Amino acid sequence: MKSLASARSLPKRAHALRCPRRGYSVPAQNDVKPYYITTPIFYPNAAPHIGHLHSLVVADIFARHVRLSNPSRPVRFITGTDEHGLKIQNAAKAKGMDPLSFCDELSVHFRNLIQKANVTSTRFARTTERQHCDAVSHLWKELDARGLIYKGRHEGWYSVSDETFYPSTQVAQVEKDGVEYHVSTTSGSRVEWQSEDNYKFRLSAFQESLAAHYAARPDAVQPPQFHADVVNALQEPLEDLSISRKRSRLTWGIPVPNDPEHTIYVWIDALTVYLSSANYPWAATKGDGFSEGWPPNVQVIGKDILRFHAIYFPAMLQALGLPLTQTLLTHSHWTVDRAKMSKSVGNVADPIKAMDELGVDLVRYYLARVGGRFKDDVDWSQEQLQKHSREIISLLGNLLLRTTSAKIAKRVAAVPRRAPTLVPEDSAYAPLLAALKTLAPAFEAHMARFQVSDALEAIVLVLQEANLLMTQAAPWAKDTPASVAADVQTLVLEVLRECGILLQPFMPEKAALLLDSLGVPEGQRTIADAAFGKPGVGDVRPGVRLFDVDMSKL
Repeated sequence: MKSLASARSLPKRAHALRCPRRGYSVPAQNDVKPYYITTPIFYPNAAPHIGHLHSLVVADIFARHVRLSNPSRPVRFITGTDEHGLKIQNAAKAKGMDPLSFCDELSVHFRNLIQKANVTSTRFARTTERQHCDAVSHLWKELDARGLIYKGRHEGWYSVSDETFYPSTQVAQVEKDGVEYHVSTTSGSRVEWQSEDNYKFRLSAFQESLAAHYAARPDAVQPPQFHADVVNALQEPLEDLSISRKRSRLTWGIPVPNDPEHTIYVWIDALTVYLSSANYPWAATKGDGFSEGWPPNVQVIGKDILRFHAIYFPAMLQALGLPLTQTLLTHSHWTVDRAKMSKSVGNVADPIKAMDELGVDLVRYYLARVGGRFKDDVDWSQEQLQKHSREIISLLGNLLLRTTSAKIAKRVAAVPRRAPTLVPEDSAYAPLLAALKTLAPAFEAHMARFQVSDALEAIVLVLQEANLLMTQAAPWAKDTPASVAADVQTLVLEVLRECGILLQPFMPEKAALLLDSLGVPEGQRTIADAAFGKPGVGDVRPGVRLFDVDMSKL
């Protein structure tokens, strides 16, 4: 999906779909609504970049967290590709391919990224699937039956590159090589004035209801600054939305029902994927979508598509009488060496290469640690990636090796291991004990507020405290009493157990290896099990190296 604050008015065409109908039902259990989370559906006009991976990893963190918090609750986690539009049509033509074959080829790159990054999505949706196209046509007919679609003249500055109409306030005239033309001030893409008759959706009819919705729900868009952006946008009059294009200009899309001369606007098509992925229309099953997970609990989006998800889509849902998404988690963008990623400049970060070099979990950790506050653009740099990789390797990996070393094992061999709750409140242990007792509640509070970086920071602070205690107490030293060495090891093992459980959404493979090495049973790895003093540490395996990374390269 593409640009912000603009109206991407590209329709879609129905085509000979060879995709069979598929069932993706995630049934509710005991009247519990499945947890429903989505990423944007990505426009497959180029290979995936780090921004795509960031959206996927953020959504995966929350999906995994829900599974650990409530293992019996079903999770519906949707991602996919937005495969209609003029850019796809033109790019396919330039390659001498039919558009569907072109999309088949490109969507594989996103599937591969999902698999590579260990993302646990439950469905990969494509807007070229028959079931989705049928859902879009149904939605159009429902809006039309309610008198919310009409034919009218639409004029505006249109970007073929962005597949978007831009308002005049976001357009500037520039000159290059003696040629004057207009560009979008948002994306820098060239725009041209277009005027044509097409279908419009009465978006203006929903201005007051949308404003009331966001006024009553300050948590509907996160972080708060983006909620404020939506509220401010709704202070300006909403214009009715162009929702079709002439078929003579665009053939690759879904035809307007009962009017084959028009193709449905690309964003109507693309946004409907969140409904179709939950098996909309539910009239076929005489339901309201609840058992399929509707409404979404969280939709992870980039700030550039906030307007579409916070204004256009909610208006469509209100028109249909459907509940709105509970939270739009909006993240800012990634830059490379402080500059916007650009294929022409050649500074697009390759997520596959990064994961091949350092491993999947270190890249996931970096994305969450640095990009998990969401408010501001963040920089992807090899230097920062290496810095944060060294941080977690040292704090977590080395701590495990130190506390399970042969020297410490020998020192504590004659001392029965006691529960961490029985370790005395000695002044030397007090800081770590206090941190351990508050870690899980602090972590959960941050996750509830979508503060991913802060949740990780809480873990890092406890790991730092544990490493400090190890250094100060020196449990391996001959002059350290065996009882002290045993208590230190007990507390550090508890740190590793708690942190291992809480790191599962972020670093699933390394967290599993850590918990395995501690002998923590698989049935004792939920978020509830991360509370201080819960049982779990069993037979500890010494010498387990969590990170197989050449440190000379970091």
